[in-house]
Amino acid sequence: MSDAPQIPGWTHFYSGKVRNLYRPAEGTDDRMLVVASDRVSAFDFALEPPITGKGALLTELSMWWFDQLAGADGGPAVPNHLTGEEPPAEAAGRAMVVRRLEMLPIEAVVRGYLTGSGWLEYSEHGTVCGIALPAGLNDGDRLPEPIYTPAYKAPLGEHDENISYERTVELIGEERARELRDQSLAIYRRAASAAEARGLILADTKFEFGVDEGGVMRLADEVLTSDSSRYWDLQAWENGTTPKERMASFDKQIVRNWLAANWDKQGTPPVLPAEIVERTVARYRELLEKMTAA
Repeated sequence: MSDAPQIPGWTHFYSGKVRNLYRPAEGTDDRMLVVASDRVSAFDFALEPPITGKGALLTELSMWWFDQLAGADGGPAVPNHLTGEEPPAEAAGRAMVVRRLEMLPIEAVVRGYLTGSGWLEYSEHGTVCGIALPAGLNDGDRLPEPIYTPAYKAPLGEHDENISYERTVELIGEERARELRDQSLAIYRRAASAAEARGLILADTKFEFGVDEGGVMRLADEVLTSDSSRYWDLQAWENGTTPKERMASFDKQIVRNWLAANWDKQGTPPVLPAEIVERTVARYRELLEKMTAA
């Protein structure tokens, strides 16, 4: 994409909806530089304009979570893709130097609360991604237990597809599929507990994993950010009487809600108003401050 800057010592080779990837200009090709842009995506579309400052905020939150999950929170260490190297000055604050991995073609989605597309399916069929849930739940309700609802990662420009656990077994094998499910649920529970201690609800999230040359599955990409997760205010959820009051969000739900009200999902999405951009970055910043405060 056009906003991928040149970075000395690194060669740009790919841009996704929100990140730019670089490989070393010289030497071995076993590392990558992942640079978070300010682009924002929703409903599988990259939107305009960018959310100024978003890339730096999400990188800082990801790095904090990688550190917590590596054992800083006292829990078991989750292997991740970071090399420990400092990124170049030209990308400082919004980049990570990472191992090159064979990425699994699965988005590991974990839902602890009923909302979004899950609520729409439940209201019609009593299920979420085919998983039967108890009757009588409302939009925003906590689920009896977190559920794992994987998705197949579609190529750029196509829509991701919810799939069954059995389909993940077909795609990556039984042992790896079980490891992916169990690790995702364990990380979600750990992160949800940390969020609750800070007055937040981690309603749902998605993880991406890759496998290194030694066969170790590693947590990769971004993790537990405002882009990959839904965070709500705990007090508002406990005291709210409507879904809107209960689900006071610290994520890009502001963007999703505006698009849902102003776009029929046909053709090119409309340009985001300045007020939506400003509100979104303010909530991203507030989430970072709440999670990382000592």
